Amino acid sequence: MCGIAGYFGFENISLLKKMLKVLKHRGPDDEGIFLDENVALGNRRLSIIDIKHGKQPIHNETKDLWITYNGEIYNYLELKEQLEKLGHKFYTNSDTETILHAYEEWEINCLKKINGMFAFAIWDKRGKKLFLARDRFGIKPLYYFVSGGKFIFASEIKAILQDNSVEKVPNDEVIYKFLVYGYNDIEEETFFKGIKRLLPARYMIVNKNGIKIKKYWGLKVNKKINNLENEEEVARKLYALLEDSVKRHLISEVPIGTCLSGGLDSSIVVCIINKLLKENGNLEKIIGKMQKSFSAVFDDKEIDERKYIEEVVNFTRIEKNYTFPSAKKLWKDLKRIVYFQDEPFISPGMYAQWEVMKLASKKVKVVLDGQGGDEIFAGYIPYFGIYFKNLWKEKKYFRLMKEFLSSLDLTLPFVLRFLSQKKIESGIKQMLNEEFVKNFEQKVKPKWGANNFADFLYLEMTKNSLPRLLRYEDRNSSAFSVEARVPFLDHRIVEFVFSLPLSARIKNGWTKYILRKAVKCTIPEKIRKRRGKIGFAVPEKRWLIELKDEIMRIFNSKEFKSRKYFNQDEIVKKFKEFCEGKLSDEYVKVFWRILILEFWFRIFIKNNKL
Repeated sequence: MCGIAGYFGFENISLLKKMLKVLKHRGPDDEGIFLDENVALGNRRLSIIDIKHGKQPIHNETKDLWITYNGEIYNYLELKEQLEKLGHKFYTNSDTETILHAYEEWEINCLKKINGMFAFAIWDKRGKKLFLARDRFGIKPLYYFVSGGKFIFASEIKAILQDNSVEKVPNDEVIYKFLVYGYNDIEEETFFKGIKRLLPARYMIVNKNGIKIKKYWGLKVNKKINNLENEEEVARKLYALLEDSVKRHLISEVPIGTCLSGGLDSSIVVCIINKLLKENGNLEKIIGKMQKSFSAVFDDKEIDERKYIEEVVNFTRIEKNYTFPSAKKLWKDLKRIVYFQDEPFISPGMYAQWEVMKLASKKVKVVLDGQGGDEIFAGYIPYFGIYFKNLWKEKKYFRLMKEFLSSLDLTLPFVLRFLSQKKIESGIKQMLNEEFVKNFEQKVKPKWGANNFADFLYLEMTKNSLPRLLRYEDRNSSAFSVEARVPFLDHRIVEFVFSLPLSARIKNGWTKYILRKAVKCTIPEKIRKRRGKIGFAVPEKRWLIELKDEIMRIFNSKEFKSRKYFNQDEIVKKFKEFCEGKLSDEYVKVFWRILILEFWFRIFIKNNKL
């Protein structure tokens, strides 16, 4: 992991140094700068591969190509061997240099050959152009600002804001979508007007004529509902891909650990690593004789995962490390979290992950976790509803009844929740400024329509769910100078699963059907056959009430009243009613969104003290 920054179309070395300074947490080990006429590339490095010689920016043999890069390329050794046979000369053993030579050999097509997570910028001196790209799923971030002939890019928005000519203007439409619908990271627009994100699976070319953005990869979706043929063979192939991906994600010269929530996905990663450790003694150099896991646990039995975590610990004999998040700790850390996230987030649910990364940073420099598994394999319980609708539309009535009855223990609570959603939307709008609502009520439509379950899962991967979770994870880990890796998001796994009929995801009332089948005997049966799901979560409602006095001070403040977005009186009234138990639990995330947005205003827009 690294922090990258740079510009095109002007010269300002002092700006680049400021940008790199605020990115130091992403790469505390080293700093590098490349300068050319009206072009600059900067890098803050977290040294993981080729620690001695991998200093960035890196150049090719003729020094007419230069790169600053953030990420990991898991097939870089194979690519390097191929490129050497084609005559390319390497002066490092880093994956960074491999990308540069791959671009030199194949240009844009190099992106299709890379297996990994990345965001990079290459200065092509010969073509007088800047080439930037982001990985298929957006695991690594990349933001940019364009004004006239000026182009600035960076791993984080706060680096771009170091340019005084970039005004800190809130993006009102994005804020409306966030407050009313809980949208986060759904498009190229950010909470800062004029600052955009390069979307996943895109590349960008910047030259004197302007910028050009194109998509280089897409996901083919199988929309069929028919039964999966040769289940055993498919399960074996899936497991082989999983194991190979985890193995590739273990490439490192520094200590590696794992995030363990007690859920299916993280347990799979932990158990596969343990298997590989037994088979390959060389892995002890980076993992140790005993794998280190990091987990968030609670005194609240409703969300505490210890019984499942202990099941995996006893099964694998790994070292467990626990952290205990609390409302008091959250309030103390909230300003810092919002600062590192750059943009508001929909709830404090990701605080458990923040605490896990803080804990992990004391022992390792890299962690693997199960992010992406739920979106790929349809792991969230509300997905049943979308699947049922698809079955009804396709007139698969017998299968619909069978799946409905088989999943009733999971789905019934969500049916009741769904029935209250319209009332909640109306209540949210009442808490907002009337003029603000009028400006966007007709313009902004809720969610994207999906005609079937397959298209819905595609949207979960590309817009609705995964992008925000990856942003949260990237910022939570980088805040503590830890690199987070996500082996489920190997594009080979995603492409394979999306090529299967939908019954591979949900069958006989089980989510992640084919995944559970693939890992039989690899993980404890208690985990493999676990019905419910929590993951890294926190008791959001209880914490909201515990912190009611602190929150009410914010809601009653002059600063809060001055915002053009809020109806202060209505928010205070409804928050009191909520704390008295008179409002639905659906309001929990609404109040958190309002509070987190206010923190964001004070940190980034008005620079007011909290």
